[in-house]
Amino acid sequence: WEPKSKTLSVYREHSNAANGLHFDSRGRLLACEGDAGRVTRTNMKTGRIEVLADSYNGFPFAAPNDLCLDDQGRIYFTSRPGVEDPTKGNVNAVYRIDPDGHVERLLAWPDIHMPNGIVISPDGKTLYLIEAHPDADRHRDIRAYDLSQDGTLSNERVLIDFYPGRSGDGMCIDSEGNLYVAAGLHKQRGTSETLDTRPGIHVISPQGKLLAFRETPVDTITNCTFGGEDGKTLYVTCGIKLLAIRT
Repeated sequence: WEPKSKTLSVYREHSNAANGLHFDSRGRLLACEGDAGRVTRTNMKTGRIEVLADSYNGFPFAAPNDLCLDDQGRIYFTSRPGVEDPTKGNVNAVYRIDPDGHVERLLAWPDIHMPNGIVISPDGKTLYLIEAHPDADRHRDIRAYDLSQDGTLSNERVLIDFYPGRSGDGMCIDSEGNLYVAAGLHKQRGTSETLDTRPGIHVISPQGKLLAFRETPVDTITNCTFGGEDGKTLYVTCGIKLLAIRT
């Protein structure tokens, strides 16, 4: 999408159902390719695709979903839907890819059920994770963890609980550490999710307070990110629409 000309073009065919996207400090595109079960890095100038990780403990990833990056170049990503028996494959989990290629599992089922959106605070000290199981009892919330210098997580707490409504999907974070969360439904969709969560962008403070809300017009709202010349335009994916909201 080119904001000035308002034109949409295809960068890459056959994306393998790429979902989470993030540019690193060198302008390379990191992607969770769900259908291929891998996390990749693409050189935007040459188009060369590098596979960063596609397995853990000898089992392929089920479907990497979303990712973020810390200031040391480590990638944190969610993967689901996995198996429930860890002897038969990889469970739903959160992983870390180190710059040397080492993959570490940080969180896993049954402690988490359906990991989805993931971001890190501007000071690098907190990792936020969306739990978004459409049918589980609870597990529709945003969780916060202390993120140590060595890339490990501790001190889990629930920042905000969306249950029994639809939880968040994707999210982004501003320079002040406020979360912009895509959550909610206009109509039920055959799951146990209710309409208690309003459909739109929920702006949530680091303390878990709802600061603002902007309703979106159609289902299903899935993700958001900041862009534009001044970085203050929030782009939102919503159904078949791409929305732009000035913040």
